[in-house]
Amino acid sequence: MNSALKREYDDLKANAVIFWPSELAEREHASSIIPLLLDTQDKFISLLHVADTRPDAWKEILPATAGLPANLFLKHIMVLSDVGGEKLKRFKTELPSVFDANTMQYVWRENTYDYRFQTLAGKGNWGNVSLCVDGPGLQMSCPLSPLLEDVIMLLLFGSTATSPDTPDVILERCILGTLLGNKAELNTFVRQRYIWVSRITGGATANTMGHLAQAYVKERLMSALPDWDFSRSSIPGISHSAGRTQMAFDIVAQSPSGKYCAIEISFQVTTNSTIERKAGQARARQSLLHRKGHQIAYVIDGAGNFERRSALSTICRHSDCAVTFDPAEIERLVTFLRGMAE
Repeated sequence: MNSALKREYDDLKANAVIFWPSELAEREHASSIIPLLLDTQDKFISLLHVADTRPDAWKEILPATAGLPANLFLKHIMVLSDVGGEKLKRFKTELPSVFDANTMQYVWRENTYDYRFQTLAGKGNWGNVSLCVDGPGLQMSCPLSPLLEDVIMLLLFGSTATSPDTPDVILERCILGTLLGNKAELNTFVRQRYIWVSRITGGATANTMGHLAQAYVKERLMSALPDWDFSRSSIPGISHSAGRTQMAFDIVAQSPSGKYCAIEISFQVTTNSTIERKAGQARARQSLLHRKGHQIAYVIDGAGNFERRSALSTICRHSDCAVTFDPAEIERLVTFLRGMAE
């Protein structure tokens, strides 16, 4: 293996994108809230940094914040609080018996405040559709309404509500407002817990983004190497289960001369076990491919992946070429593939 292509964890991280490339994020806007939240995260944090004079100062700043409508602002808070539409529906029915006169008394900076809910006693629910925080709703800019204001205030300050009957889930999760005015702590809380603290954006969304990540890399390779074949997902003669099953790879690149390179893709903003699985397979896969005269490369990126230093170090050791999602890094992979085929 060319020593110039040998990567270490620190080198890989130094050249990483860390968060979703804007082009990739744009593709998922229609079916996922993650890119939309990522795109507006800095605006959300900046608003909270400014809104620290009073507990409701955010109401004055929000209308003047371009690109951050009230429903999107609320969605950020829901994700960080890990409170979804179903819980909010339940709160709507439970809280009238918790807060006297529909008023939440809460503490902020050692002072006590009252917030009177405007929609708690009314008809309707606090679900995702009503709040315009479902997929279609987030494609629209919804201004601040009494309904949205009620839910925002609950999620911001519910953890300091003085009513002894306040549900534990509110006391435990609705803490964001307590961080207003403490820029360092607020910034750390949002950036470390953003997205992955919540089940709201998990599951199928991560799978969708994984497929988009593969397509993102594949398109660039096909554009740079128009004479190569990228139609396969396996390599002839490479199997497992005692030869009964063809071994599948995220991308298979076949040169015009018939040489193969398996390419594994992982872009994880949230930390999970995917990278550990790929690391566990790395040594055996490289050994098997080398015995057949083939190569294996990895395209690895994302904040979640770089939390797994040991796993990424293993992949680097057992990869013929390891790169990130940075355009210059993808070009590095292209150069490797061209050199492999010579």
